[in-house]
Amino acid sequence: MKSKINFFFIFVLISFIFIKCGHASLFYPKGEIAVQQQKIIFLSFYTMLIIVLPVILMTIFFAYKYNVKNNNKIYQPDWNHSFKIEFIVWFVPIIIILFLSNIAWKSTHKLDPSNAIISKISPIKIDVISLNKKWLFIYPDQHIATINQLIFPNNTPIIFRVTSNSLMNSFFIPSLGSQIYAMAGMINKLNLIANEPGLYKGFSANYSGVGFSNMKFNVLVTPDNMSFQNWLHNIKNKTININILSKFDKISSSPEDYKMRYFNHVNSHLLDIIVNRFHN
Repeated sequence: MKSKINFFFIFVLISFIFIKCGHASLFYPKGEIAVQQQKIIFLSFYTMLIIVLPVILMTIFFAYKYNVKNNNKIYQPDWNHSFKIEFIVWFVPIIIILFLSNIAWKSTHKLDPSNAIISKISPIKIDVISLNKKWLFIYPDQHIATINQLIFPNNTPIIFRVTSNSLMNSFFIPSLGSQIYAMAGMINKLNLIANEPGLYKGFSANYSGVGFSNMKFNVLVTPDNMSFQNWLHNIKNKTININILSKFDKISSSPEDYKMRYFNHVNSHLLDIIVNRFHN
């Protein structure tokens, strides 16, 4: 039994080491939404430990004290009803459930993905279309588009409009916050903001068949708006365009291609055109 207890503590220690060394997005949020979500997760976790931790400790204690090899301890229960134990067993969980329910209710409304982020900086609109094992990102106001790469400036609210041209997927940037589903014929809104410049990872968080695990994209958050404008200038100097819907269909139905690509002269209403095709 002692070896089992030692193994348990070693397992917990190794788990924390891997979490610390792995730089998991949950523990290192880089966006305001992700920071607030992290606080809620940890608050809920610590609250539930009020019940879970004593249960775990008592389980280990009883297993050690009354194990078959311990001949010095005899289990002789005194069967009697206790109002104190009954009160604790029911009252504490009820209080915790009410407390967590209140947090869930408030946070669900406060962190609604469609809620606009209040900022003195004007937001940037980005349309997201889930294609055949890749992501297409359209900047409607700048008339450019990219495949498998997102770039926007730090401390700037981003308004995503998300849809799919085929299978349902889930658009997710763990370091910045909420995920949102991409579904054909529908537009879901997601508001995010980055607090720190850097390179982050995004991916599809919904199984959509063979190859979905490679449906990833890079998210580059520039230090300032000037760097973002320089990147836009470079993209606009390219000659590729997908202004014609037939070219979009060719790109969408092409074999799995995980490379980053860039387009200029893009129709700013392309997302609406794609969505409307499913209603005709």
